[in-house]
Amino acid sequence: MRDYAITAFESISNEYEESITESNISRQRAKSWFAVHTRARHEKKANRALAEKNVETFLPSREVVSQWKDRKKKVFLPLFPGYLFVCMDPGDRYELLNTAGVIRILGNNGVPVPVSPEEIETTKRLIETGLRYEPFPYSIVGREVEVIRGPLEGAIGRISRTKGAYRLILSVHLIRRSVSVEVDLNDVDFI
Repeated sequence: MRDYAITAFESISNEYEESITESNISRQRAKSWFAVHTRARHEKKANRALAEKNVETFLPSREVVSQWKDRKKKVFLPLFPGYLFVCMDPGDRYELLNTAGVIRILGNNGVPVPVSPEEIETTKRLIETGLRYEPFPYSIVGREVEVIRGPLEGAIGRISRTKGAYRLILSVHLIRRSVSVEVDLNDVDFI
């Protein structure tokens, strides 16, 4: 009888460990990118606080020369002021909301809505390329194009002509923000 009890316990224990492992695997699969609204000018502070909690974050920034009375200095400002992105399981949102500088996770009726992975990856690639980019007013004006050559190959955005040059406008639709970069018209294909 005792051997049966130990065997039954071991069986239950093994099943429990397997369910925990399966639960962790499914939670890893459930991770998505979400837009986090932060307090004004607290993007970097919220980013650091989330990193201390081992949350994967992405805070796109741009280098700007700031001028004071006596000097000029290069500073990094958020590309999308008031927002940063986190990769998380939606079930972990309560811990995230208890982070300094975080106001809310963008969503619909209290349910977080994920940001398109393609929009996140395109923004990451743009920043890594070293191309000169700048914020652009959110708009759905312009023809949709796909970049067919160059460091942004595969990126989908809209094309706009400004001051005689063509600019590719890449948008993060959930936060209604855009960024633009100059492109050669030969490097894009109209969709």
